[in-house]
Amino acid sequence: MLKKLIFIFFISPAFLMAQHTIKGNFSPPEDYNFAVLYKVTPTSSLYITNTKIDEKGDFKFELDSTLGQGMYKIVYALPQEEFNFDIIYNAKEDVSFTFNAETGVNFKASVENTLVNSYTNSMSLISQSIGNFYKQESKDSLALMAIFKTQKETQKEYEKVAVGTIASNFIKANKPYVPTTHEDITTYIANLKKHFFDFVDFNNETLQSSNFLVDRVLNYVFGMTSKEDDEVAIYKRNIDEVFKAMKKVPPEIKSTLLEVIWQQMVDTNFDSVANYISDTYLIKIAESLKDTELVNSLKLFKRVSIGIKAPEFDVLVDKNGKKTPVSIYDLDVAKKYIVVFWSSSCSHCLEEIPQLQAYVKGLNNQDYKVIAIGLEDDAYQWEKEITKYPEFMQVLGLGKWENKIGRSYNISATPTYFILDSEKKILAKPYDITTLKEYFEN
Repeated sequence: MLKKLIFIFFISPAFLMAQHTIKGNFSPPEDYNFAVLYKVTPTSSLYITNTKIDEKGDFKFELDSTLGQGMYKIVYALPQEEFNFDIIYNAKEDVSFTFNAETGVNFKASVENTLVNSYTNSMSLISQSIGNFYKQESKDSLALMAIFKTQKETQKEYEKVAVGTIASNFIKANKPYVPTTHEDITTYIANLKKHFFDFVDFNNETLQSSNFLVDRVLNYVFGMTSKEDDEVAIYKRNIDEVFKAMKKVPPEIKSTLLEVIWQQMVDTNFDSVANYISDTYLIKIAESLKDTELVNSLKLFKRVSIGIKAPEFDVLVDKNGKKTPVSIYDLDVAKKYIVVFWSSSCSHCLEEIPQLQAYVKGLNNQDYKVIAIGLEDDAYQWEKEITKYPEFMQVLGLGKWENKIGRSYNISATPTYFILDSEKKILAKPYDITTLKEYFEN
């Protein structure tokens, strides 16, 4: 028993010394309520702990000795996949930082993280110098080569300092293309694009466990463009190049990265590019992984893409004093139709539907018709609400989220808007009433 007690006595201080902390300050503090810590692997995120952010914007995680080194992620708002940032934890040091939504994260303590921070800032300043040189159309080739020399030496020095660290993975992967002779702007940009993925190891588990690969492919797809060329064609070409760069990457990683690009195209209303990703690459990969949920999501989106004929449903039309169901395909009462999915129990809807009514009235034009589809659990409240909007064509969608019409339009939130032409093709999918107004005003 004595030996056991002595053992515990001696190991307890070691255990306490092995503990480390991650602490930070968020500003402005009133914008943040909580912080959640995850340990990230290439295929999963393991929840570690969470804490409240206090009134000064401060928080602290106490980490025990069982937590190993690797990539961690701090989530500070919802949705989690959008409001987060990476942390390197080497299990040897505390981590401290400040965070602001506009300026991002700035590490105050942690050799690993401050090294990446410093490297990123240094290379960014050099890139700005290169950009400014070409923007000024300077002919001083010696000055340009001096900048490139600085870039090359800076990369070399950071790689040397980072040896043996987790940070080294990011510094090596971010190694830029550096010309050995003077290049004009056209040649330089072409070479930047050609060598963009030269040092990126898509199979590196540290990179897979961070936002690095996501940021890298998005920078290529959206950054390597030209104002003179067709945007859609360029995006498709860039996506093809990204896929080539991922040739020997496991399908799980390919799927994750392609889905991120797909979602960006969806969010920016490049539906044709999103469907190109699905049809050319993503559906096949998802099917090979037996990811039926992703396959169904991709196919559902395509059914309600801009330029596609909207899914069919019936509306009730007065014929000889009697309400008769008529397919929207047979409607011929307007040049444009605003289809809005709403619910009488949705507070956002009860704010926006009156605004929609007022806006359409303000158009003073018979060319527009609103078709309002109420996704409801029952008809009681809906029947009371629709009396306020007699000029709308009303459709009751019982079953709410499981309603057949709602499912065919891939509805996951209300209100959701679609603008159709007279042929019932989808012209636009405004995010809210503000973007709907912007569409018509532009």
